[in-house]
Amino acid sequence: MLKPLCEQNGIPVYGLYVNGQWVASAQEVLAPDHSPADNALIAYVHQASATEIEAALHSAQCAAKDWANTLVATKEALFFRLREVILARRTEIQQLLIRESGSAFKKALWEIDYVIDLIQTMVGEIRRISGETMPTTIDGRVSMSFRQPLGVVLGICPFNSPFLLTMKKVVPAVAAGNAIIIKPSEETPLSGLLIADLFEEAGLPPGVLNVINAAVSDVSPALTEDPRIKAITFTGSTRTGRLLAEGAARGLKRITLEMGGKGPLVVLRDADLDAAVRAATFGAFLHQGQVCMAGSRVIVDSALHDEFCTRFVERAKQVRVGPPDQEDTVVGPLIRLSQCAFIAGQIEDAVSKGAVVRCGGTHDGPYFAPTVLSGVTPAMRIYHEESFGPVVSVLRAQDTQDALRLANDTAYGLSAAVMTENLRDAWYFAQNIEAGMVHVNDSTISDEPHVPFGGVKSSGFGREGGRYSIEEMTELKWVTFQTGKASFPF
Repeated sequence: MLKPLCEQNGIPVYGLYVNGQWVASAQEVLAPDHSPADNALIAYVHQASATEIEAALHSAQCAAKDWANTLVATKEALFFRLREVILARRTEIQQLLIRESGSAFKKALWEIDYVIDLIQTMVGEIRRISGETMPTTIDGRVSMSFRQPLGVVLGICPFNSPFLLTMKKVVPAVAAGNAIIIKPSEETPLSGLLIADLFEEAGLPPGVLNVINAAVSDVSPALTEDPRIKAITFTGSTRTGRLLAEGAARGLKRITLEMGGKGPLVVLRDADLDAAVRAATFGAFLHQGQVCMAGSRVIVDSALHDEFCTRFVERAKQVRVGPPDQEDTVVGPLIRLSQCAFIAGQIEDAVSKGAVVRCGGTHDGPYFAPTVLSGVTPAMRIYHEESFGPVVSVLRAQDTQDALRLANDTAYGLSAAVMTENLRDAWYFAQNIEAGMVHVNDSTISDEPHVPFGGVKSSGFGREGGRYSIEEMTELKWVTFQTGKASFPF
């Protein structure tokens, strides 16, 4: 059980995790942590000062050297223990995700199951961190490459799947032999601290993992531009990602960015309509639409458009909205009430310019009703902007070429999907949609721990998952041996 440092007026107060110790901020600055479901105050969390940031950097740098040289079998044993710790504390993790991030009951369980799969995947990758021998044109030379840990990695994490997406950074970094400092979202600080607690119970050496809670703007220059940080891995908004990329560029640091999305689900005229409706419902409304892969644009061939809208609206109206701790809830609360106002503004703008609200469009506190819009055009904000809520725009395509044009008419390029029974069209879209991931006859939302997850355009660059994470988290070094006497031209 994650234990607080103390209580303040009956509310638990949590510290930071630095060099294997739970510490208070030197400045004793606390931030409140509220539940999105009812805005209840659930905790106070210490915010890092320059003192804790420096301590985290120093301890991570020192720990990285020993951890990089730790035997593979020792690392494997740690992850086996971590898996058992997570399984034993499954209910605690689920309850925190429900309470702190507004994750629905089943979505919270899915996060935990994914992390178990992630750990098992990375245990397999630990023994496959390897290089290769290469032919050479020089007499007597043996040429090879191998991979080495980078050193200290900085992980900046989001609120929407705080357990899964933080572990997706921590587990590969540690498996590759690095130390890591994580900066959880301001909305979900306890989820990051819980991860440190799990690793501590599993026996991770002090300093290999540090958790610094603070606003990104408060810690960004101190961490992103410090020469001890060798790589940054970020999941979050495109705006923040751009700022981080600028800081990383100044320090010539490696950076992996997984940012926003405006995922298209394309429904061609030969598609299975019922399957398309199911895929659209899942892709639009999972976790209140607060998913970077969300299928927030459904592009439907004109031959199916009207019938698709009718069926989709009927299904959207059946989606259960309610408290996230109830097992049948699909759409719970948005992370903050202000997001409802933002989405309502998008809808108002769209309606004023000719869009039609087919269902939803309203909210009760932080609970936004599943919303379907039709008649959306490029003149409307919602055509371009990410909503990060349970709102989907249905667009009419005149033909296959027009559907592809609409799919690519966005600044984003994370995940896309196409519904069709035609293999030629499926392959055409797979090749030509401007996205890092394309799914045929499936939802835009799909992820597995071993696949190359990531996007293009304003959705970011770099890939996470399996060996792709290992490549991002290690340095490739070329080495030669001269077995005879080298000859030189002078």
